[in-house]
Amino acid sequence: MRLGLKDIRTRSIFILFSAIFIATACQAFRLSQTKIIRLKGSDTMRILARAWAADYMRTHPRVSVYVEGGGSAVGFRALSAGTVDIAMASRLIRSNEAQVLSERYGKIGISFLVAKDALSIYLNRDNPIGNLTLKQIAAIFSGQISNWQEVGGLNAPIIVVLRPPTSGTYFYLKEHVLHDQPYTANGRTIPTTTGITRFIATHPNAIGYGGLAYGPNVKHCRINGIAALEKEVRKGRYPLTRYLYLYTIDKPQGEIKRFIDYTLSAAGQKIVKKIGYISIWPTEQ
Repeated sequence: MRLGLKDIRTRSIFILFSAIFIATACQAFRLSQTKIIRLKGSDTMRILARAWAADYMRTHPRVSVYVEGGGSAVGFRALSAGTVDIAMASRLIRSNEAQVLSERYGKIGISFLVAKDALSIYLNRDNPIGNLTLKQIAAIFSGQISNWQEVGGLNAPIIVVLRPPTSGTYFYLKEHVLHDQPYTANGRTIPTTTGITRFIATHPNAIGYGGLAYGPNVKHCRINGIAALEKEVRKGRYPLTRYLYLYTIDKPQGEIKRFIDYTLSAAGQKIVKKIGYISIWPTEQ
């Protein structure tokens, strides 16, 4: 039986829409089978977690891993709110944060040590200063020293750059270097570590701080004559070191457990080293 032109067009349209429907249904099925893991928190850990996510998704195509920064405090709030599976933190959970978890879930959170960081003091590459003592760093960030000439540099005002109070790094420096005295009121707050290093790279008189893995375009200042290097951290000589953590509400299960196990595996720890942090045990690159 010969089909007319109208019949051929009708059949073609039917076939086209059938193909679209099948493709859409298949895509919907694939999405329904995709496991989503959400991480949020420490800006220090953001580039590390994104590298983990990319590598994990490459070998686990049915898993999508989303990573957001914002600071350790932001991560703990998101974990308490149930909007993320894992909080990233550059410090231990605080008692008030654990209390919120306890009130909502009857749990106080489980931590996983996944990397080590040497907290770095960033300087502009043109700054002649290459070493500062902890006392000098405390005096600069508290505002007691405000000119580079006071620490052997040029006669120029110091531009102090700070992380926001939601940052675990902000509190680490305040606790371990300033010994809880306040930061200078003249500091400039920049929300991300990347933003801090970019600012310092273009402002010769600026000083800031952040994770060791950030800032190839800035100078990482020696502290008490010790460089922020892996060998100095492992020997316990570099004075500003800390662990980096992943937190879950309860003992992780399923794909979340497999992802955390991956971060602690040889493959995950090699990425720690590749990014510029320090693996929790020595690994071969």
